[in-house]
Amino acid sequence: MLTRHREPIAAIATAPGRGAVGIVRVSGQNLERLIVALCGNTLSPRHATYLPFKDRQGAPLDHGLAIHFPAPHSYTGEDVLELQAHGGPVVLQLLLARCLEAAMETDPATGQARLPGLRVAQPGEFTERAFLNDKIDLAQAEAIADLIDASTEAAARSASRSLAGDFSREIHVLRDALIHLRMLVEATLDFPEEEIDFLRKADAQGQLAKLQQQLATVLQHARQGALLREGIKVVIAGQPNAGKSSLLNALAGAELAIVTPVEGTTRDKVQQTIQIEGVPLHVIDTAGLRDSDDEVEKIGIARAWAEIEAADAVLFLHDLTRAETPSYRDADAAIAGTLAANLPVRVPVLNVWNKTDAAGITPPPEDLAISAKTGIGLDALRRRLLEIAGWQAAPEGLYIARERHVQALYRVQAHLEMAAQHLAAQAQSLDLLAEELRLGQNALNEITGEFTSDDLLGVIFSKFCIGK
Repeated sequence: MLTRHREPIAAIATAPGRGAVGIVRVSGQNLERLIVALCGNTLSPRHATYLPFKDRQGAPLDHGLAIHFPAPHSYTGEDVLELQAHGGPVVLQLLLARCLEAAMETDPATGQARLPGLRVAQPGEFTERAFLNDKIDLAQAEAIADLIDASTEAAARSASRSLAGDFSREIHVLRDALIHLRMLVEATLDFPEEEIDFLRKADAQGQLAKLQQQLATVLQHARQGALLREGIKVVIAGQPNAGKSSLLNALAGAELAIVTPVEGTTRDKVQQTIQIEGVPLHVIDTAGLRDSDDEVEKIGIARAWAEIEAADAVLFLHDLTRAETPSYRDADAAIAGTLAANLPVRVPVLNVWNKTDAAGITPPPEDLAISAKTGIGLDALRRRLLEIAGWQAAPEGLYIARERHVQALYRVQAHLEMAAQHLAAQAQSLDLLAEELRLGQNALNEITGEFTSDDLLGVIFSKFCIGK
């Protein structure tokens, strides 16, 4: 471990602001002398003790609970001290300052500082130490942050399953099967003079096919889990007065955007996250797309196009009551042409016709007809959005996943496909087969952190809150 990972750390572990209870957490090696200084005596392991928290002069800062978790039976795997006080920000800052002060005071029994080097923790450093001390793997560590950040009940439950190790266990099953296959290939390479064809006798081809099938299942679940975590960005686009703001309000179930008969009412984006079957959808209402001489509206339209280009899906909203007006049709056609020319092929554009309650005509059969005012067709639109997102009925025990996990599994899939080609060639490509299997194992190990770089760890844990 790096030097900083051996330094004792302290931080306020509860969220900023006022609350009934707040926690200051300390983690490091040999906290006994600091505990005596802060609490006046030693503490029974894993027992809450009610006592005063005193300043240097012995005056009480607060009264609360102190709990000592000796190593290795703690969150970080080190000695951990938790001080639970009243949740006022000033009280907690005073308590944290007292911990740092007491650590540098000279212990009368030893003549040395009680806990040299105690410092304020960096974001995610407690969880990082839990990972480095083998209390959790990297996928579980990420699940902690995902559980805190979960925006839907389904995402929270799935993150809890990942934290419990469900996702990691599936990765370990894949890895063990891949290692066994590597062992067979390496044995064949090490003993080429043997007459027995190890690979054929061990049904290496069948093992590889089974491994690919298992990987496909895990990849599908991981993609669904990543969708629960990330959601998709859906931009509502169209001409002025097509009902974009009304549609956002209808989907959100609240009056978020201003709705008036005046064209160009929406000048800037309005965003709201909704959930459909637990999947978060970040829906953005944008300014109506048209040529305008109004400087403010032009800025709004430029921002609308920027949002459209960054979308995962676009709802192109049409006004059914103006569908037969030539100028309206021409303007819609121009917008459709711009969308086709500027959007990546991967970004779907869903044509939605609004105001079906006020129109006497029907839209093309491949498009959706809705009424943002009455709610007609909104359920069909929600189902279509889930299809666009790639969501399927959530399998039992779905776990949360991240985009980096999905990309790692895609790399494993590519390596196994190359391995299958080399296995078909057998003796001519066994060394290449062994290399593809090794690379596939490395990609799996990146998910759980058994093979990863310090740079990746820095990126992951820097996104955690301080105190976690």
